Parts: sequence; structure tokens; C-alpha cells
Amino acid sequence: MDHIARIRAALAERELDAMLVTSAVSERYALDFCGEGVLLVTADRCFYYTDSRYIEAAQKRVDCAEIAQTGGGRSHLDLAAEAVEKAGLVRVGFESDTVTVDGLARLRDKLPCELVPAGGLIAGLRRVKDGEELSRMRRAQAITDETFAAVLDVLRPGVTEREIAARLVYEMMRRGAERPSFDPIVASGANGSMPHAVPGDTVLRRGTFVTMDFGCIYEGYCSDMTRTVALGEPTEEMCAVYDTVLAAQAAGIAAARAGVAGSVPDAAARAVIERAGYGAYFGHAFGHSLGLEIHEGPNFSPSETAAMPAGAVVSAEPGIYLPGRFGVRIEDVVVLTGSGCEDLTASPKNLMIL
Repeated sequence: MDHIARIRAALAERELDAMLVTSAVSERYALDFCGEGVLLVTADRCFYYTDSRYIEAAQKRVDCAEIAQTGGGRSHLDLAAEAVEKAGLVRVGFESDTVTVDGLARLRDKLPCELVPAGGLIAGLRRVKDGEELSRMRRAQAITDETFAAVLDVLRPGVTEREIAARLVYEMMRRGAERPSFDPIVASGANGSMPHAVPGDTVLRRGTFVTMDFGCIYEGYCSDMTRTVALGEPTEEMCAVYDTVLAAQAAGIAAARAGVAGSVPDAAARAVIERAGYGAYFGHAFGHSLGLEIHEGPNFSPSETAAMPAGAVVSAEPGIYLPGRFGVRIEDVVVLTGSGCEDLTASPKNLMIL
């Protein structure tokens, strides 16, 4: 996973002498390590500056950069400035998508070079996952699948949404996850009509749907999955809504492949829901990319008109939300290829009645 080489190649494309990396997520992408440091990548060298809290770990983990420790009155930017001056760097890119106004002022104060906005450089590289990234994401997704199977044993009337959310986190962590990739969503009954409902003290009751949206981070990379199950026999309408969402997801996944606009799978899924008469109750996009962060680009959405790249990892998550009544969402994660996509999610999607 040589991401430094990919960054170097992008320098030439943008006519930059170097790239200054200051955000935690870009640091992790470049080095496969995060120590609240600053990274400077040039055409032939790489400098990484961190403090005493992380220096020992960095020396053990980072083998693609020259490492130096802050201290003695010298900050991360002081060390970077020395390298910029010594190497005669003129045009240095910075992460304009994450650097604040005050942060840019500090960069200008310290660095003897022209600072060039390059916010999309690393974000653009992250759109396409390499083999090692996909391997980690497959494992993250497998942990999520295993967690779903385990939690089915404790989903019963009388427990609370909050208890199920806690169990999701526990089951993921005990299987090797670093942490959840986001706070789990557990929404039962009428709470299911809110796509981002916060788990609370609502008690699970028979005759209702329970929607669980959760994922984990494994070696830096995220998973994401949503399943909706029924506690006791669902009504005819509940079954019809579930079947519609499942058919919409299948249509969107069938339309997903590299080379098509992200709006295409979204439209395919949305058409199924609209034909069933529920178009007004599907308000969000069909899916979002994920990787080092749970929300990345590109997306399956009406506004995504550019061609999707091979190697993008994107969620497929249509839903129908009937205010004050119930909701259904089903979510898998897929990897785009030239001929279609690979579904990383193994959990069953048939309506489970517990």
C-alpha cells in the first residue's frame, strides 16, 4: 500500500514541488499511521514530524519517511519550514478542504514558499481503493456481518434500543474492530421513520420493525450495513414496504458499475420506490462512498453526474420512511468494477421475522 508514490505522481500533475499533509485522515492515508503530526511529501523525499507522545510508535510503524520530533521550541511547522527552505521548494500544496482560515494564516507565517490550494489531491486519490485497502474493508464488513448474526439472538421484546446499540458495539469490538465507524442507529417502531434516529430508552415491542445501521473500523478502514427485521408478524403493508425497498436496492446494485454516473444507480432504485407510490418517503441518496471515513466521495446520488471509478467502495441503501409509523432501510456495501460490482455484505436480506 504505497500511497506516498500516488501522492508524488499527483504532484507532477498539479505542478507542485511538494504536498503538506496536516489532517489526520490524510496522514493515515499516506503513512498508514496517525500521530497528530505533519507530513511533507516532495518528489524524492518524505518528512514526518510528530511529538513525544507518538515518536516511538512512529519510528516503529513508519518506514517511508524521515522522522523528526518536535520540541525545544520547534513546532511541526518550524521543522517543515526548515525542510522547505533547505530543499528550495517553491510551490507547496496544502489541504485547502480542511485547513481553517486561522490555520492558513499560520502556514503563511511559517513557510517560506507559495502555498497552493490542493484540497482535492488526496481526497481524489482516496476515491479508488487498492488491494490492501479492499482487504481491510472486507474484514471490517465481515466483522459487521458476524455482529449482525450475534445480535439476532438478543433482539426480543422488552429490551431497549440503547441496549441493542451497546451490544452492537461490544460484538464488533470483541471480533477485532478498533471502534465503531459511527454511532450505531437502532430505531424501533415509529422511530424507524427517522433515518438517523438516536437509540434511546424505547422498548422493543412485538409487531414492529427494528432498523439497525452500524459498522466498524478495522485497521483504519470502515464498514457500514443496515438491516431491518420484524419482531413478530408484520402487517401486510409492512411486508409490502419491505419488499419495495429490497427490490429498489437490487435495481440500484444491478445498475452500479464503473464508468456510469453515480446518478444512474440512484435513479434505478428511486424508480422502483416511486412506482410503488412511496417516492415522497425516500429523501436521501441511494449511497455514499466509504473508506478511511464513513462518508467519502463519489456517491450514488441525483447530483453525481461524473463517471464512477473502478475501485470505489459505495453503500447501496434505499429506504422508505413513513412519518410516525415505521421505516425500512436495507444497506450493503459494493466495490465497483468495469462489468458491475462486488457486494461485500454477506448478511441475508430476506425479511426476518423474529
